[in-house]
Amino acid sequence: MNEFPVQPSPLLRAEGLTKTYPDGEVQALRGVSLDVERNEAVAIMGPSGCGKSTLLNLLGGLDRPTEGEIYFRGTPLSQIDRDQYRAREVGFVFQSFYVLSTLSAVENVQVPMFETTLDRRQRVERAEALIEQVGLAHRRNHRPMQLSVGERQRVAIARALANEPSLLLADEPTGNLDSRSQNEVLQLLNDLHQRQGLTLIIITHSPEVAAAVQRVIRMRDGRVLEH
Repeated sequence: MNEFPVQPSPLLRAEGLTKTYPDGEVQALRGVSLDVERNEAVAIMGPSGCGKSTLLNLLGGLDRPTEGEIYFRGTPLSQIDRDQYRAREVGFVFQSFYVLSTLSAVENVQVPMFETTLDRRQRVERAEALIEQVGLAHRRNHRPMQLSVGERQRVAIARALANEPSLLLADEPTGNLDSRSQNEVLQLLNDLHQRQGLTLIIITHSPEVAAAVQRVIRMRDGRVLEH
């Protein structure tokens, strides 16, 4: 049973987020407030160092704000078990993939499932289905070094979907890809959004990525400029 009750949208609400790092000299976020609706696809854009990744880490429960609050389905994240939130509600995709070099594609996808109650057979079946969903069934037993960078990113996306999250957070998911691979990953993300109703938040510098989503949030100097 889902621990987090389904409430009216927005799926995520950030109110007055600030993030100051311990030395006190860097204020990465300065009073950021925004809503993200359920099933929405959003891009966050802005120059390097403007706070995009910091914001994504806060929304994903990887870090805590210095001030302010984030609400998930109306419940403050400060009142939620963050390990459960990350494991059951959020999928993460990063620019550098972070797939494990010693594991095959289908084994990489199973890694998040070890924290669930699924048995080995169920893990393998779900991983096989996800690998097929991202178009890599013929590469299921290949290790990352035997895959192209685009294929590695698709493995990372399949892994992010392992526990059926409601929210997918992607930090520059096409940043290391050539144009063909970028288009393939964009199409995959769009399909996931359209067919599965995933809420997507994507950090990007790419106009092509921004053009593919429903809304663009622009940031500068730790603040949201428009959304």
